[in-house]
Amino acid sequence: MLETKRLVLRQWENEDYPHFARMCADPEVMKYFPSTLSESESAQLADEIRADIDKNGWGFWAVELKATGEFIGFVGLNLQDGESGIPRVPLIEISWRIDRQFWHNGYATEAAEQALRYAFYVLGVDEVYSFSANINIPSQNVMKRLGMLNTRLDFNHPKLSDGHELQSHCLFRIEPTQVGHLF
Repeated sequence: MLETKRLVLRQWENEDYPHFARMCADPEVMKYFPSTLSESESAQLADEIRADIDKNGWGFWAVELKATGEFIGFVGLNLQDGESGIPRVPLIEISWRIDRQFWHNGYATEAAEQALRYAFYVLGVDEVYSFSANINIPSQNVMKRLGMLNTRLDFNHPKLSDGHELQSHCLFRIEPTQVGHLF
């Protein structure tokens, strides 16, 4: 479990699943993903995330508000292996998905800063990456607030068909020397 001033990053609980399913069914939350997810697809994804945390001790942690205990989404780290088709693999990715009602409060950035601390000071990695569709300006703004730099290694996401509006992706990177403002 990790904590920030306002948030707790923790292992997933069964009670998180309905909130996650509602979030992943929201077209606004899923605007930069190929589609929304059904309840069963959301549960399967949450199970996979939960299993990764059990296996590795880290992953896409559930994020809850300290003040209320509410589940607001996930933020964390993921290993992209050499088979993913993403430039620079294998790599550690940082990513987030926050429920729409909690947007514009700085929660993604606050939780991601803590996840970066974990990556650099606990896991001892030399660099962390994040990627998004080129049209996903909100996520790129979070990346920039974190101090991440665009590598200019744009790529076509291997899981999206040619011509898909989300196919073109950008890749951002950060290393410990770039994150002095976080620590």
